[in-house]
Amino acid sequence: MQIAQATSENARAVAEIHVAAWRAAYRSIVPDDYLASLSIERREAKWSECIAAGDPTLLVAKKAGVVQGWLSFGKCRDIGSHKSEAEVWAIYVSPTAWSTGVGHLFWLRAKELMLEKGFKSCSLWVFLRMNGQLSSIAQSGLPMTGQPPRTSNSVVCCFRKCDLSLNLAVNHFLKITAEGI
Repeated sequence: MQIAQATSENARAVAEIHVAAWRAAYRSIVPDDYLASLSIERREAKWSECIAAGDPTLLVAKKAGVVQGWLSFGKCRDIGSHKSEAEVWAIYVSPTAWSTGVGHLFWLRAKELMLEKGFKSCSLWVFLRMNGQLSSIAQSGLPMTGQPPRTSNSVVCCFRKCDLSLNLAVNHFLKITAEGI
């Protein structure tokens, strides 16, 4: 598996995985009509813009030249966050590649790049209803914080944060889903 910076040629695959992963992972969390309304074409256009602008940082995982998933990160978007705080904006893996270690590889590469960019900590938002699937994440240094949950599209999200200077091994990172584009 190769983790690399996304290129314009990856925009369609990123969009296809974005939609497929949402539909598979959030079936019981997000209303069906919303999931049905997701558009690969709209996501592709948005990801093409992001790739061209270089913001957020977008990584793709490829196996035999085929995109298996992606992770985006950048400066934390929360009001009042410090400039040294990064945020994983989103991570999605093709449902056919779940439980293959792609998420772990993403975390290792993203953490390395965040440190190179001068970030000291990293946060992400996850759907509260998925929180039970994240116990290994909490044990690996992404504990829930005291920050109150927030609501997005009528779904409650909770906040997790880690210190990037710690040697974290996140084994099931692909189960984390942060709010993203």
